[in-house]
Amino acid sequence: MRTLDSEELLLRELEQYPRKKINKDDVHRVAKMVNEYQGKIKAYLHEQQEKKASRLDRFADRVAIFGGSWWFVAILALVLMIWLIMDSGRTSMFMLSFSLSIFTAFQAALIQLSQNRQAAKDKQEQMLDIAINYKAEQENLEIQEMLNEINNRLTDLEKKLEEDG
Repeated sequence: MRTLDSEELLLRELEQYPRKKINKDDVHRVAKMVNEYQGKIKAYLHEQQEKKASRLDRFADRVAIFGGSWWFVAILALVLMIWLIMDSGRTSMFMLSFSLSIFTAFQAALIQLSQNRQAAKDKQEQMLDIAINYKAEQENLEIQEMLNEINNRLTDLEKKLEEDG
């Protein structure tokens, strides 16, 4: 999906230069290379983040993943139904309410820890995207300068040939 986004952006950029022919195969190839490069760097960053993560961080991530799944909803509904069927007395309801409150407090804290880690990962990826875009822009400017220099040299050579010829 991301390759298509890169291709579309590259095509839009190239459409600004109507005198130049756009080869969609080349655009696809360049977009694929950029995405592979970006993917390798992101994989490396993810690997480094996982090395830094403690067991508690990974535990919080697993709790957040499980807490946001349909399995969790089904298990919780099943436990509540069994609790209500087994004992629906006043004391039992108080214990159920108290247990769920404690469970919710711990689960919320673990989910928040996981979200904080994910936000840090997202920020690193965003900084990576900015760095890659900046580097690509710098390379584009260098290429443009080289092309301008080549164009100037060709113009000078054409003038010289016209004067000599």
